[in-house]
Amino acid sequence: MVRLNRIYTRTGDDGTTGLATGERRLKSDLRLEAIGTVDELNGALGLARLAMAGEADAMLSRIQNDLFDLGADLATPETGEPLPYERLAVVDAQVERLEAEIDAMNARLEPLKSFILPAGTPAAAHLHLARTIARRAERVMVALAKIDGEVVSGAAMRYVNRLSDHLFVAARIANDEGRADVLWVPGAGR
Repeated sequence: MVRLNRIYTRTGDDGTTGLATGERRLKSDLRLEAIGTVDELNGALGLARLAMAGEADAMLSRIQNDLFDLGADLATPETGEPLPYERLAVVDAQVERLEAEIDAMNARLEPLKSFILPAGTPAAAHLHLARTIARRAERVMVALAKIDGEVVSGAAMRYVNRLSDHLFVAARIANDEGRADVLWVPGAGR
């Protein structure tokens, strides 16, 4: 269990922050950008949960916990060096759970015949915003993984990719199972 006795440490006043391995990096480092974007996504899901109840809220609660796992995964870069503790990492079972939830939700929806706008009910709008943040987290993680010496696990990449799909389908469910989706009308503003 994590125990935080002090919230501020002053160690980041020089523009660096510590990873779980003890390594210090600039706060502008791409790994820190990935961690921060995942944290932002978690905050957006907290807002979405204000408009959710029942199983939908329970799914988002599990996802929020998973996002802390993802943050821990990103904060503990794989270096091949032994750690004095067990490395927490996203695992394929978490990806598979998202896929099962997507399939179950999607079975309740009519197929799309148009793109939809990120709108509708307050819950759907918040979920669409979270979806876009998940896509940004994915882009940052892909960029990080392309840097020599940086590793992002395959399970973490699959998780964040599947999560944006999950949030899209969940937003449609929150829009009265798709009946309140706001359809894109090409050229409507011309």
